[in-house]
Amino acid sequence: MGVQENTISIIRELEKNALQIDNAQAQELIAQIRNAQRIFLQGAGRSGIAIRAFANRLLHLGFSVSVVGEISSPHSRPGDLLIIGSGSGETSSLKSLAQKAVESGVDVALITLKKESTIGKLAKSVLVLPGTVKTENNHNQGQFSQPMGSAFEQLCFITYDAIVLELMAQLGETSENMFTRHADFE
Repeated sequence: MGVQENTISIIRELEKNALQIDNAQAQELIAQIRNAQRIFLQGAGRSGIAIRAFANRLLHLGFSVSVVGEISSPHSRPGDLLIIGSGSGETSSLKSLAQKAVESGVDVALITLKKESTIGKLAKSVLVLPGTVKTENNHNQGQFSQPMGSAFEQLCFITYDAIVLELMAQLGETSENMFTRHADFE
């Protein structure tokens, strides 16, 4: 297969997975976002890259947002929300972060493949995105499947944008309005 065929296969895989997203779970996450005093976000690896893009759009919507680990990230307090993106829900640094958040009275939301993961059990809401957990032994088994956690990471990115669109509708936000919050020092 060539690049064009691979691209079409990826889009079909993502569409198949997107059809399985539970809208009630997504709405629960959206309610948490809307009710949070401040929002902290974190993920590891490629999931971390996707969640940073989500943080950026939440900032453009006017939310108080910080990526965990950034030097300008403030102290957390009850009423805040920690959103974690983790396919497995078992990444050790993210498990520790979720545990600390719960102990500090901060609500946790998880975007994952595994609702019953360690972080999932700590989270107040879990949005499950269908896909395959990355392992050393992922094989095609006769059907198209992307390597490792690629499909999850891509679906995260698209789902985060879909959540932003829903928040825009609920909050009466427009792209023009959001652009006024876009960085001007670049």
